[in-house]
Amino acid sequence: MGFAIRSGLIVLGTSLALALSPVGADALAAPKKKVSVTKKHHAASKARHAAPSRAASLGDQPGTAEDMRGVGIQSASASVVDQNSGAVLYEKNADSVVPIASITKLMTAMVVLDSQPDLDAVLTITDEDVDVLKGTRSHLKVGTQLSREHMLRLALMSSENRAAAALSRYYPGGREGFVAAMNGKATELGLNDTRFLDPTGLTASNVSNARDLTRMVAAAYQYPLIRSYTTTSDYTVSLAGRPRTFHNTNRLVSNSDWDIGLSKTGYINEAGKCLVMQAWLNSRPTIIVLLDSWGRLTRIGDAKRIRRWMESASLAPRIAG
Repeated sequence: MGFAIRSGLIVLGTSLALALSPVGADALAAPKKKVSVTKKHHAASKARHAAPSRAASLGDQPGTAEDMRGVGIQSASASVVDQNSGAVLYEKNADSVVPIASITKLMTAMVVLDSQPDLDAVLTITDEDVDVLKGTRSHLKVGTQLSREHMLRLALMSSENRAAAALSRYYPGGREGFVAAMNGKATELGLNDTRFLDPTGLTASNVSNARDLTRMVAAAYQYPLIRSYTTTSDYTVSLAGRPRTFHNTNRLVSNSDWDIGLSKTGYINEAGKCLVMQAWLNSRPTIIVLLDSWGRLTRIGDAKRIRRWMESASLAPRIAG
């Protein structure tokens, strides 16, 4: 698939329209916790990240874009959107179609939850879940058995590829049916430049652009479990009778200076380092998409630069009607 490359940055004063289907309450019910599991969750403002209203989606209200041209974003593609109004605050190469790596797992999680599965059901890691494309390692050895809840949490929080692969394999219709459902969901959400070939993001054939991903983040935010699992800082499970602690791939979720409602990182060589977040910036729910960042700290630095700009601009929060 060819990439639509556009140089320079663009600041727009448009709104994005997004129609989100309601999410079944049964699929989002908090699962029972196992005795062998402990977790440490970063305590952001729970009231702000309660079940979202219509205003928490990318809406169809008109908005005014602010000038962020001096903010110095280093990521190759970026988009910053007011989650309440849908107003685009900043875009840089936002229509460039590029690999998205493990940002894919947000769609994986939505498809899993849409099927309203038994989250307590035990799944087994098999040879079919081993990464033979990139040769990535995993703490989940072949034969590991964990509940679907734990697999989903580890796939989202610590980006465990084998967990994501197992989730797709246990889907009705198997992995082929799962990938078809991922692309069907993308179509449903109006993600016109988004395509999926696998549930992990290890293949460079999973592509999207920054503009589409703001919509995907808004859709994923509608799922309480995705919000919870992606913002858990640490999680401990029992593997082969021994405790193993997994850590969130985004260190900002454990930073008390940030109020993050959803987070996902991604990386493969073809995609560079990627980060998507929903966070409250200057009392304003904001969606941030950063793609193709190079260097260990670039994506985190860009997120901090966006936050500093939002705070220095002293923007009043917008409320969708």
